[in-house]
Amino acid sequence: MRVGPTADVPALRHLYNRLVPELPEVETLVRILRTGSGGAPPLPGRSIRDVTIGWPGHIARPDAAAFQEAIRGRRIHDVQRRGKYLVFPLGDAAMLIHLKMSGDLTVVRTDSPGGRFEHTRFHLEDGWDLRFADARKFGKVFLLDDPSGVLGALGPEPMADGFTARVLRDRLRRHARALKPLLLDQTFIAGLGNIYADETLHRARLHPLRRSDRLSDDEARRLWRGIRAALRQGLRHNGASIDWVYRGGDFQNHFRVYQRTGEPCPVCGTRIRRIVVGQRGTHYCPSCQPERKR
Repeated sequence: MRVGPTADVPALRHLYNRLVPELPEVETLVRILRTGSGGAPPLPGRSIRDVTIGWPGHIARPDAAAFQEAIRGRRIHDVQRRGKYLVFPLGDAAMLIHLKMSGDLTVVRTDSPGGRFEHTRFHLEDGWDLRFADARKFGKVFLLDDPSGVLGALGPEPMADGFTARVLRDRLRRHARALKPLLLDQTFIAGLGNIYADETLHRARLHPLRRSDRLSDDEARRLWRGIRAALRQGLRHNGASIDWVYRGGDFQNHFRVYQRTGEPCPVCGTRIRRIVVGQRGTHYCPSCQPERKR
């Protein structure tokens, strides 16, 4: 089911513990929090009465005590996304949350039993909580007068109208890097991670080790199309669910190469290979994605 502004998405559960959620997974969560789901109300328009901080390390800026004092009484005006960050505009400030490897956000009744990993709980008006569960405790929360101090370093949004094939081509030529690590660099493009980088490169028929500055105009356009097609499909399927139950997404049932080592390529039937690029497991088809330009 495609997620839209008024879509009814299954209730959120836990995040798998191996991968950072990427643009489609974070965007799915943003839409759920913005519109409400499973009986929980939308977040925009609700005020934060208080916050319980069980793990001070969650709070990146300011320190936990100052955060707790400053967040009280703030009204959530919207729920947005920038790259892999959830952005909560609060009038003259903004709260940013990065889920990292094991984070999850749910809206539940304040009197609901607490989960083992719910380290940070935002107590909202009318008896609701926004709870940040994080088994590995890598997630981060920021309260900033100017969020550009964190978000300003991010690269362009790959689904934005202004991110054209020409923009991508020009950015590629300013770097002399292998494609896979470059796509994972959040200062180059915001929101891509291991799953969607592998899926993108397969769609673009480009080897993960091809040099960015050596792509032809046609190859750069194929890469641009591959990025947007992979992300659109991920959004249509509410993202991917791997290992743990996560979001109700089923994009994992539509992977072309990711985690399909030894299985046939859906395009040519060649067995998918796995290599390590920049310390990241990388999946590709040796026939569709030759290392040297043909």
